[in-house]
Order: sequence, then C-alpha cells, then structure tokens
Amino acid sequence: MIRQFVFIFFIIGSSLIFQKSYVPVDQGSKVHFVIRNFGINTGGDFTGLKGSINFDPKALSSSKLDVSIAATTVDTDNSSRDKSLRSDEYFDVKKYPEINLASTKISLANNSEGAYIFTGNITIHGVKRGITFPFNAELVNGDYVFTGNFDLNRLDFGVGEKSAVLSNKVSISLKVIAKQK
Repeated sequence: MIRQFVFIFFIIGSSLIFQKSYVPVDQGSKVHFVIRNFGINTGGDFTGLKGSINFDPKALSSSKLDVSIAATTVDTDNSSRDKSLRSDEYFDVKKYPEINLASTKISLANNSEGAYIFTGNITIHGVKRGITFPFNAELVNGDYVFTGNFDLNRLDFGVGEKSAVLSNKVSISLKVIAKQK
C-alpha cells in the first residue's frame, strides 16, 4: 500500500515538476478582431498581454492557459472610434480594464500533433461565457506560438446595443507568443 502511494505521488509530482511554464508577450503576438460596420469589415487590435500558460502536449490534462489583454489598448486606427469603444457604451474600460481567456480543458484535435481544442471561459465587460475553439501550438526555439480563431456575439457580453448598422458577430484571431519562464 505504501509503495502504491509513493508511486502515485511520484507520478503526480514529476508531471508538475517537468511541466513547462510560459508567459505571453506582446512582441510578435497579435490579438485582432473584425466586425462589420455599415457593411464594411472594420478591425482592430489589443495589446497588454499578461497571464500564465502551463502547456505540455504530453500532459494535456494538467495544461492550463489563463491570459488577459488590456481592454484599454483597443486600437482601430481611428482615435474617435477607439474612444467610443473604451466608453461605458461598449467596453467600459474604467470598470472592466481586462478581457480574460482561461481554459478548463485542453484536448488534442483529431489526434493531430500540434492541433488542439481549447475549452474554457472568456470574460468581456464583466460577463463570463463558455467557449470552445480549435488552436495550434508550435514550439519555436523553446517558446510556443499559439494561433486560433473564433467568433463571438458582442451582445452576449453587453458590448454595445442592437444596431442596424453594426454586426453582432465579431471574429477574433489570435497569435500569442509564449516565452518560457
């Protein structure tokens, strides 16, 4: 009985010891969104990445991603629009300064190396919703590059109001560079 306990403790402990920890960085990363406004695709970016990433493709059950961006950094190349997006009508960045993405499960997609499924929560404007989307992870010089795409309905998060000219659907594309701690 003691041997079994020691063996189980060793297995659990060694998986925690050998799992690599990473931090997301802005340099080289891109958090981009696209939304139709007056029938034209309009896009922008966010910066201010922070958080923690524990990722090991051989130990997905213990892998976790918890990453935030600064909502205050929204940049659409139009200062008037950016000011409006930061206001309480949209992101209300004074009250909700961060947008967060946190996993509850990471799984392999189609038994394909480098392709995964993210399951977790996204919190925007103080509203947390479940989300699942495919992503890729590529190890480059000891650091990871995570890429993925997903769509959201902005009204689900209380971002703006129903509009005849502004789409509810927002497409998000991620490229997150994660440096080893």
